[in-house]
Amino acid sequence: MPTAGSPDDLLAAALGARERTYSPYSGYAVGAALRDELGRIHAAPNVENAAYPQGQCAEASAIGVLIAAGGRRITEALVVADPAAGLPTPCGGCRQRLREFMSLDAPIHLAGPAGVIRTVTLGDLLPLSFGPEFLLGRTAR
Repeated sequence: MPTAGSPDDLLAAALGARERTYSPYSGYAVGAALRDELGRIHAAPNVENAAYPQGQCAEASAIGVLIAAGGRRITEALVVADPAAGLPTPCGGCRQRLREFMSLDAPIHLAGPAGVIRTVTLGDLLPLSFGPEFLLGRTAR
């Protein structure tokens, strides 16, 4: 099983997904790859829509792919985009989406096409977060 210390396979999957982006409006091509609890990788690109905000971020698309494949936990994530626009990070909505399936200490690799630029945790990106364990009748996963 791949380890969290080597994101090369995640980068390759995210770059492959990014090549299939549909981003004619923003021109901001993003690919995301998620590793599930079994070590499987699930990747997807962003998909825009003329009726903003009806598009879908790469991270949200990859979560859908993970769930459709039977995954339930994200152990590691990688987001890749052109770093010329700034450090590629998940948007606020996607940070919360990742929070549903990912622990706060799990790594998220922020990458450009040439490789990982920085690795942070979900907790770094989403401090003081609200997670499923706060809902009535739910327990921490």
